[in-house]
Amino acid sequence: MSPDASPDEVRRWIASRLDPLDATILGGMEVRADLSLDPAHRSNDTVAWKPAAVLVGLIERERGLQVLLTRRADTLRSHTGQVAFPGGRCDPGETPWETALREAEEEIGLDPSLVDLIGLSTPYRTAGTGFQIMPVVGFLSPDLRLTPNPDEVADIFEAPFSFLMDPATFQPEERQTPAGDFRRFYAATWEGQYIWGATAGLIRALYDRLYGAAVA
Repeated sequence: MSPDASPDEVRRWIASRLDPLDATILGGMEVRADLSLDPAHRSNDTVAWKPAAVLVGLIERERGLQVLLTRRADTLRSHTGQVAFPGGRCDPGETPWETALREAEEEIGLDPSLVDLIGLSTPYRTAGTGFQIMPVVGFLSPDLRLTPNPDEVADIFEAPFSFLMDPATFQPEERQTPAGDFRRFYAATWEGQYIWGATAGLIRALYDRLYGAAVA
């Protein structure tokens, strides 16, 4: 993609690298996982993965393309205080894009009519919690007004798309789990916000989608 490309050209280029919003393809997509950086560990394919979805919201600003992120509330029982995309578990009968829009409205007050969905990135499995997360990519109106739900979201912020898509941004780190073993994961910091775990994995997978091998 040329650095001189117009916003419309960038939008079309990103959409061309994603999978379409099509429920018939969901079962056959390539999947990434928490354990991708741990060769000694393997994801268990016998797990009944719980479907979830997140909204990867892109916003065209004068300063450049931005990505909408949240920091989860400190009172939540899981992933407390972590940076995340708006999203959550799919309700029965929901498509991932319906889940992503519903959860974004519940968590940050995002009006679904202000979202132009353009496709699906690579699903991601979280070994600890057993979710298979579908990233749903969409462009958001720059005039949006957001209100965090205090029970779920502590902060809403934007990070530059160029920063998140820089291959040097996310670096492997290692942390000891409560069980005593060590797990590796991608991590980066933007203006004091520590982005790691599944969110970092989803961003890396999107980078591979857009800048790696061509997507059929």
